[in-house]
Amino acid sequence: MITKDLLLEIGTEEIPARFMPGALNQLQERAARLLAEYRLDYARIKTMGTPRRLVLQVEDLAADQKSLREKKKGPSREAAFDEQGNPTRAARGFAAKLGVPLEDLEIETMGKGEYLVALQEIKGEPTLKVLNALLPALIKSLAFPKTMYWEASKVRFARPIRWLLCLYGEEMVPFSYAGLESGQQTRGHRFLAPGPFAVQNPDHFCNVLADSQVLLDPAVRSAEIRKQAEQATASAGVELYLDPELLEEVTYLVEHPCAVLCSFPESFLQLPRDVLVTTLQSHQRYFPTQDASGAIRPYFVAISNNSSAPVENIRSGNEKVLKARLADAEFFYTEDLKTPLSDYVEALKSVLFQEELGTVFEKINRMKALVDFLSQRLPAITPETIKAAQQAAFLSKADLVTHMVGEFPELQGIMGQEYARRSGESPEVARAIMEHYRPRFAGDELPQTLPGALVSIADKLDHLAGCFAIGIRPSGSQDPYALRRQGLGLLQVMLEHDIRVSFREMMGFALGLFRERLEGINVEEQVHELKDFTWHRARHHFQEKGFDYDLVEAVLHTPVDSLPDLGRRLDFLQQKRADKRLADAATAYIRIANLANHAASPAEVREDLLRESAEKDLYQKYGATVEQLAADLSEDNLESVLSALSELKKEIDFFFDEVLVMAKEEELRNNRLALLVQLQNLYLNLADLARIVFPS
Repeated sequence: MITKDLLLEIGTEEIPARFMPGALNQLQERAARLLAEYRLDYARIKTMGTPRRLVLQVEDLAADQKSLREKKKGPSREAAFDEQGNPTRAARGFAAKLGVPLEDLEIETMGKGEYLVALQEIKGEPTLKVLNALLPALIKSLAFPKTMYWEASKVRFARPIRWLLCLYGEEMVPFSYAGLESGQQTRGHRFLAPGPFAVQNPDHFCNVLADSQVLLDPAVRSAEIRKQAEQATASAGVELYLDPELLEEVTYLVEHPCAVLCSFPESFLQLPRDVLVTTLQSHQRYFPTQDASGAIRPYFVAISNNSSAPVENIRSGNEKVLKARLADAEFFYTEDLKTPLSDYVEALKSVLFQEELGTVFEKINRMKALVDFLSQRLPAITPETIKAAQQAAFLSKADLVTHMVGEFPELQGIMGQEYARRSGESPEVARAIMEHYRPRFAGDELPQTLPGALVSIADKLDHLAGCFAIGIRPSGSQDPYALRRQGLGLLQVMLEHDIRVSFREMMGFALGLFRERLEGINVEEQVHELKDFTWHRARHHFQEKGFDYDLVEAVLHTPVDSLPDLGRRLDFLQQKRADKRLADAATAYIRIANLANHAASPAEVREDLLRESAEKDLYQKYGATVEQLAADLSEDNLESVLSALSELKKEIDFFFDEVLVMAKEEELRNNRLALLVQLQNLYLNLADLARIVFPS
């Protein structure tokens, strides 16, 4: 089979760095999907890119599409042949339409009838012809967080497309897109070797770019940035503080990196470490330096995209910009420290949390109430911890109105901790202020202290309850209030700190705090909806932790609504999956549940209606098990719970062998169904065992 390599380069104005990883992943995934759809075989797909180009390389792409054999369904046998068995007009028309000889048609049974069928072979087209339609569709399929249009067709892309290079081996692939015609020319580094340059074939392409000062492969570019930065810092006797996210961002800001060691006045080292790091990294995209102990040093590495410029000019320009930024930060920090953190709380009365939900000041008062609610339900909590959590809740948002957080919003919580410490608050309060925002993103650290966890839970409860109460919900990929993140963070913190509080109770309390502001709020309905929302997050969380899907479903479909208790049951069931007691308990439960669902309404069991010895024995065993389970569950003795539930199987089997549950007498039937409902609820203290899949 003849194969050649395919090369596609989409040349653009500089694409934002944060768009690039996703764009390259999309380019690879959608190219693979389209090549499969168009029946084109290949060996491997690779994507690479710089701020000015997205590049697709397909190795060993077949010269022709694969042929396709399709089965076409025609008229029914009755319609295709007359009484003498001769083909009708319908049969002849079907054959003519497909270009198939009449004698090649076959009869095949489909469903309840017989139909005329034809096998049609669709011959594959040459790859060059197919690419003419495939490549514009590929480029059009790429999506970006923001797009723009720049020419008459109003095609949208991350940034204006300036050239299209496409080669199949040494042949140029002709196609049109966004007012451009594809060609055989690329462009080099914007400053060092702009071009254009002719490209002979895909192998020649990489050499052309290398000669024109473009490092195409992001992995190579990243390694080069790291190497140069480490060499630069070593010359000053300091270590590079390398943040992986910043390294990725800078990788997609340059095509030919040039690292330059710069410095700033040592007087700025009095600023908190986070202020320095945020100014250097988030605002200027510089790499900080540190000593062996981790203290920030007055040097940083700037990555230039123009190695032809004099190094001293690059250094002085970056130092001048940073010095101004640090001077601003120093001024804000000094000004903020003139006022105790608690004095900023009053200003929160003029800061809107959400138009319908009031101010941030109102929010912190609700958070304090929620902290108090949670604290009352934690038996081992100390008065000191409660006091620290209450004070942290009161001060948790105070830094929002400081100069520093106004200029550097990403420092919220971090500056709150610093200002609390400098205002004489206890270390527990200061740390809880910082921790209450956690987790801020997937994989982020959770609050490590109990006061921090309580304030974090209170913040997230208030956020979720308020948004749901006024009708704000995530929709598809849209979640402007970060409700999914808040829900996941809530359950993660509760699991981490074993906050065993009823979800319904605490969410009901959180919603109740909005009653004065929101008239007519249906607390019960909102609690139900919020539980479904959070349990959906829990489902994904537990599965990501490695728990089996069926066990997750079994645990979530119970009346248990303490998240740590759900996690404890799930962990126990995962360990006991092969235990015979679990299989026995599940067998008994399934027999019960199949009939218990016929019960008209919840009812108490009347002993005077228990006539058969089997149902009397089962009821007696049920009563003893209820008492035992209550004691076992209070001590988290799930081992004993499982044993007790599995031991019920003997009486349950005897009951079903000897007793007609669906008796003709309504009173008798309802009493027996009530007994089964009570037993079903007993098992649901552990899990909905009918959802567990056992090997046959």
